[in-house]
Amino acid sequence: MEIFVDGVAMEAEAGQSILQALRASGRDAPVLCYHDNLTPVSVCRACVVEVEGSRALVPSCSRKVAPGMKIHTDSERVRRSRRMVFELLGSSVDTSTAPELQAYMAEYGADPDRYGEAAARLAEPLRDDNDLYVRDYSKCILCYKCVEACGPDAQFTFALTAAGRGFSARIDTGADTPLLDSRCVFCGNCVAVCPTGALMPSLEQRLRAAGRWAPERQHVAETICPYCGVGCKLELHVQDNRIIKVTSPSDSSVTAGHLCVKGRFGFSYVDGPGEPPPA
Repeated sequence: MEIFVDGVAMEAEAGQSILQALRASGRDAPVLCYHDNLTPVSVCRACVVEVEGSRALVPSCSRKVAPGMKIHTDSERVRRSRRMVFELLGSSVDTSTAPELQAYMAEYGADPDRYGEAAARLAEPLRDDNDLYVRDYSKCILCYKCVEACGPDAQFTFALTAAGRGFSARIDTGADTPLLDSRCVFCGNCVAVCPTGALMPSLEQRLRAAGRWAPERQHVAETICPYCGVGCKLELHVQDNRIIKVTSPSDSSVTAGHLCVKGRFGFSYVDGPGEPPPA
């Protein structure tokens, strides 16, 4: 079908979302709660666009294209809405480990400080109740990616859910149960999709806290997981000749970015019984 984006005619396929059509044409929109392998939940409103005939701005991640649709992706109304979304997030959560969000804030000229020092900020304690990953909800933007990855889109464990309302809204394990007592199987798929570092591997958190996390000294080596015959594709993040994190590419036909606890966290044996891993 033919649609019009910022006054330019382009082809789109039936069933595509506006975001998918934009990306197919080489364009894009900022996204925080969207992931290619997760069901769109349309909660962050960073990807909103203006559609002629629609009273409100629409989320491009979930709104389907229609023949003749006229879309504006960079109008003043769109930019103002996106800028306010980034300002509200930046004024309420710690964005220090959210480079993507920081880049969007710079691109749209967002100024969270204009809300003043009295702006309500999340003040959550660091939850470090296991050896594999930590939860720092002072950085959580409630994008729900972790809930979707833990639930029907990947793991079907349902250890995480959204709880509370308004300023009390949060991601929870149920009565704030420690992870070891919850349904969590420690696959880390929630960690993999978190866009802000609210969920972070314990080793990475310790390295950052010690000032030893050095992206400029890191490289990624691809390999196949050695634990079973499934053949999951791994990305080994290496710093100073040591594996510090394991991920899987989201476009892998085997994993779609998801791993089990062994594939994601079971790499310390590579260093052998000698010097302990960096901490």
